[in-house]
Formats: sequence, C-alpha cells, structure tokens
Amino acid sequence: MLDIKFVRENPEVVKENIRKKFQDQKLPLVDEVLELDKENRAIKQEVEALRAQRNKLSKMIGGLMAKGEKEEAEKVKAEIAADAARTEELTVREKEVEERIKVIMMTIPNIIDPSVPIGKDDSENVEVEKFGEPVVPDFEIPYHTDIMESFDGIDLDSARKVAGNGFYYLMGDIARLHSAVLAYARDFMIGRGFKYCIPPFMIRSNVVTGVMSFTEMENMMYKIEGEDLYLIGTSEHSMIGKFIDTQNKAEDLPQCLTSYSPCFRKEKGAHGIEERGVYRIHQFEKQEMIVVCNPDESPMWYDKLWQNTVDLFRTMDIPVRTLECCSGDLADLKVKSVDVEAWSPRQKKYFEVGSCSNLGDAQARRLGIRVQDANGKKYFAHTLNNTVAAPPRMLIAFLENNLQADGTVKIPEVLWPYMGGTKVLVPTKK
Repeated sequence: MLDIKFVRENPEVVKENIRKKFQDQKLPLVDEVLELDKENRAIKQEVEALRAQRNKLSKMIGGLMAKGEKEEAEKVKAEIAADAARTEELTVREKEVEERIKVIMMTIPNIIDPSVPIGKDDSENVEVEKFGEPVVPDFEIPYHTDIMESFDGIDLDSARKVAGNGFYYLMGDIARLHSAVLAYARDFMIGRGFKYCIPPFMIRSNVVTGVMSFTEMENMMYKIEGEDLYLIGTSEHSMIGKFIDTQNKAEDLPQCLTSYSPCFRKEKGAHGIEERGVYRIHQFEKQEMIVVCNPDESPMWYDKLWQNTVDLFRTMDIPVRTLECCSGDLADLKVKSVDVEAWSPRQKKYFEVGSCSNLGDAQARRLGIRVQDANGKKYFAHTLNNTVAAPPRMLIAFLENNLQADGTVKIPEVLWPYMGGTKVLVPTKK
C-alpha cells in the first residue's frame, strides 16, 4: 500500500505504474482517491475549527449567566448545539471517506522496481540464469504419479473419495521422501542463519488483507465458516503477521525466519496432464523463509533469498533456473519477484517450484510494522519472502531428475540421514 502523501505528490507516477501493470481499469481510482483525500483534509480542518469554536462559546456561557444575560446565553447554547450537530454529521462523513480511501489505497498497486521487465503476463517473464546442466536421459521418464505408484507411494482414488479432487495420500517411501525433503530444507535454512518457527495455520482477516491483495485473497484463501479465520495459503502470511503493530529497533533487524506449515489454496483446475496428479493441489506442505529488514537492506536480502533456494535444489542434483517476473505477472503488493523453476526431463522444460518476492514497505504499512533508528526516526520496515521447498510439487522435479533407467530413484547424499541411510529407492511394482 502506498503512502497517500506519495500519491498526492506523484499522481502521474502512480498512473504510469498502473499502466505498466496493464491495469488501466484502476486509473480512475487515482483521481477518485485524490478527491477523497482533499475532502477528508477539509473535513478535518472544519471539525477542528468547530471544536475550537465550541470551546470558546462554552467559556462565554458562564460569563453571560453571571451577568444575568440568560437570553444571550441561550443563543450561544443554540449555536453550540448547531455546531455539535454539524460536527456529528462531518464525523460520519469522515469515517465513510476514510474507509473508501483505505479500500482504494489497498487496490492501487505498489510501485514496481525500475529493473522489472514490462510484460502483460507470465508468458513474458525473462530468464535470468541457469544453474546445473539440464539433462534428457536416453530412457523414457514416466508421468510423476506413475513413478510414485511404482513405489506404492500414492493413492489419489481414496483421497478423491475422502476430500475430492486436488488431494492425495502419500505412502511408504514416497511419504518418507516428502518428509525428508522438508526436514532437510529446515536444517539447510537453519544453517544459513534463519530461526526456525512453526506458525499458526489460521489467521484473522486483518492479517490476510495486510499481506495480500483483495484479488489474491478471493482466489486463494479458504474461509472458516462462522469464524474470523482463514486457512493459510503459505506460512509467509502468518510469519509476517507475527510482526503486526510492532515498533522494532533498527539494530534488531533483520529478522530472518524459516517456517514449516501445511498450505491450503483454492487452486484453479489443472490445465493439461502435466498439471494433474500432485502438481496443482488444494493442500501441500512447505518450508518458507521471510525477512523483515531495514529498507536499504531489502535488495541485498532479495538476492540472498532466491540464492538459498537455488543452492538447496542443486544439493539434490536438480537443475534450476531463475525467471524474472514481468510487470503484469507481479501481484499488487510486490516490488520485484523472481521464480525459481526446476528442470523437468519428462517435459523437456522448466516449471515453477518457488517464488521470491520483495514487497517493499507495502505489507509493513498495512500491518503497522514500524522501525525506529538510533536517532529516533520512525519508518516502515521492508518485508521479503521466498519458498525454500514445497513438496509434493518439488518431488516431481526430484523424482524425474534422480530416476534411473531401471526404475530406481537415487537419493542424493544430503538426504541420506533423513532417509535412515537409504541411498536408493527400489520400486515395489513393475
């Protein structure tokens, strides 16, 4: 969310930013909010004047009564009553105006970084760098659920009966591998200096609107019926929410946290076979990382965060690349974002396994995450988030890249301790 003062002083910059995000339908909101802001300031000024007048007139009444000028005193009382009625009227209108201003300001997108490529949607995202050599083996790579089924590792039919489409049972070695990856990702991030946290898996509506746009909220979040609670779509939401309405000392930043959680999302239906199985699902588990820092440090932390994910995947012999998100693919609160994509030897292309974002002070402004430096200066913190690992989607990349010609799956050395020393998974079915 932008500062209203910034919008007031830079309306054309805000409008141009909206155009860069191909959201021209929001352009009228800028003029509307400026008019409302003007009205709001005028209301406050009039209310302040009315209250000053009331204080002045109230002091007059005692003097008039002491002089026996009851008629004049009654006139003053009538004037005070009229002013009170006007003040009440203005107060009601002020509340209406401020609520509308808040809605608009939460709808106008954040100012994107100058380095963000301009494009309408994810088809115009730009490849930045590749890590590891993408290999297509000389044997056929089965569909990911077929690989899992060869280990008796997945049951979609039972899950469908229990919960519907978009859910799964992971079984045996595949379930163990799933847990092993999460445990390894946890320890990997602890080794990088992040504090481990298990957060609430439900959050209140004020936290939801603090961390994401209205559109994201509607498309992603599951609402708990009869409660002011939502199931989290990612632990980033409750992790950033941890700092709501806080005053942080500059010297205590950055706060670097890594968290585990289940995640629940209203994912749209799968498009094509490769997005079926466990690729696009309503429930999954994830290791996440977030940073709350001073504004001048957020570009540095942005690069550190996505590099952590790249390094993690490379230790598991999975080639990856980074993809700069274009302006039209950025969620409204984001300043800059990069996707980490893993190589799929089956599809002979990369697919998304994580996303790293710098949100500037947008979340901090909405949630009241403030900082005070040694000189007493107060400002809003910057927040960042990034996926460490999100199985089972990342399991697709893991299984495809570590599958051998005989149907076995090689376990990278970093996972051996988490797999009880198992170095190779052997299929139970042919």
